[in-house]
Amino acid sequence: MLLTFSQEIQAADVERRMISGLVAPYGEIGFTSAGPIMFERGSIAIAEAANIKLLMQHQQDKPVGRAVSFSDSTEGVYGSFRLSMSSRGQDALTLAQENLVSGLSVGVDVTASKPMGDYLLVTAAVLKEVSLVESAAFSSAGVNEIAAARAELIAATSTKEKTTTISTTIVEVETETESEEAVTTAPENTSEETPVDTPVEAEKVEAARKIIRPSVLDSQRVRTPITSMGAYTEHKIKAALGNEDSKLYVTAADDSFSTNPAFSPTQYLSEFPTNTRFGTPAIDACSRGVLPASGMTINVPSLVTSAGGQSGVAPVVTVEAEAGAVQNTGMVTEYLTGTINKYSGMNTLSIELLERSDPNFYNELTTQLQNAYLKTLDTTVLAALITAGTVATTAQAATSAGIIGYTSEAARLVYEATGYFASNYIANGSQWQLLLGASDTTGRPIYSASQPMNAAGLTQPGSIRGNVLGLDLFVDKNFAATTTVDDSAIILAPEAFTVYSSPTAYMSVNVVSNLQVQVAIYGYMATIAKMPKGIIRYNFT
Repeated sequence: MLLTFSQEIQAADVERRMISGLVAPYGEIGFTSAGPIMFERGSIAIAEAANIKLLMQHQQDKPVGRAVSFSDSTEGVYGSFRLSMSSRGQDALTLAQENLVSGLSVGVDVTASKPMGDYLLVTAAVLKEVSLVESAAFSSAGVNEIAAARAELIAATSTKEKTTTISTTIVEVETETESEEAVTTAPENTSEETPVDTPVEAEKVEAARKIIRPSVLDSQRVRTPITSMGAYTEHKIKAALGNEDSKLYVTAADDSFSTNPAFSPTQYLSEFPTNTRFGTPAIDACSRGVLPASGMTINVPSLVTSAGGQSGVAPVVTVEAEAGAVQNTGMVTEYLTGTINKYSGMNTLSIELLERSDPNFYNELTTQLQNAYLKTLDTTVLAALITAGTVATTAQAATSAGIIGYTSEAARLVYEATGYFASNYIANGSQWQLLLGASDTTGRPIYSASQPMNAAGLTQPGSIRGNVLGLDLFVDKNFAATTTVDDSAIILAPEAFTVYSSPTAYMSVNVVSNLQVQVAIYGYMATIAKMPKGIIRYNFT
């Protein structure tokens, strides 16, 4: 019998082209292609991970990747898969990252099973393939709700049900006329486990079948009348007066988690909260360049006159009288030099942690290395902007009027010194707060109101990008200044400052002496302030 069902994708790593998740849970009823199924712990056999292909929608002719590893735990079987470099593999990775395809669906060949009344218990199965699907399978609670809803719909239109004949490789469906009442009163199946090589009639496992519980359970169930606080108070009083029936409803249990803590194990979720993800606002506000393949120094020829901060000399054109002599002028240029620096970080892991931990650990480790790398690059660029930039001529107060004065003056200074227009405004968190709280004389917000009420710009608490007086706003928490003081904001023309960076690389090294693994991230970056007077720093009064 071939079963298929799915679970949530728990991680999608674009850099390493990996996805991972719990592909088959133990001890949980799941809704499969053959109805409610539960897998016994250790019941799924996997011959070789490399032989398991990752398909799309269980289509054998559309493989998108291959399994890298599987691990067996008390919860179930976890799997990690590497997506291929094909266009189909790239599409699958993109869909998984954007949560448009969120399920890992497995196909298993059942070789041994036993009916358990409400579901089929699989005791032996072989994993055949894993597929990406649009959504994950239902949880156990969700299955019950859906099964019940479908059962009511079927019961209202028909009293016929189907039974399933199970063999090792095929599923045959036969029709049998049987009233629902007859099924309810039929004796419970107490036969031993059926050998897998002999087809036998099994319990019904269709999704539409009603869940029928033995009447003996219903007769022993305590039906509590406590449906409100008033009913609880009533039976609490009666129990204190000796009423035996009321004692059944309000008396504390003899056994609970306080007396049996060993049966309440701590469960660890795959969630991983972190506050290290931020981005590179300062770098995004500058122009970008690509580093050459070799060398640790780069030179850029430049002609910037003294008004722009360098000592270049441009040719001169003059107005001359008729037959007047043409003025002879030379052009003086210079090199702007940038030093290439390496930025790197490393983490040393034990082989046990790498191989025996949750599969998501390695993904989270590389993500945190990437976040730390980007933060260092962004902080370096901010410091270089402040070092190379020019202080605004006029000191401004930390008010709405001060922001307007700083912006208008910086726009003029940048244009006069470079010929380019100021277009980006980099602010620290304190200046962002000032912009969000700025209001006019009537109390209306200046930078956070919808157009066309105010046309000064748009800033929002839920975004570090915005617009201030026509400039693109970039909020950066990596400023050294944490309040609205000197150098708490920078206005610039992107052409005045360029960041040259290389792609990020990862390296893993095995330490043979102790079986540790060292994982490193590294890259290179250089910055050049091409026109320092095109970078205007905030001057606090």
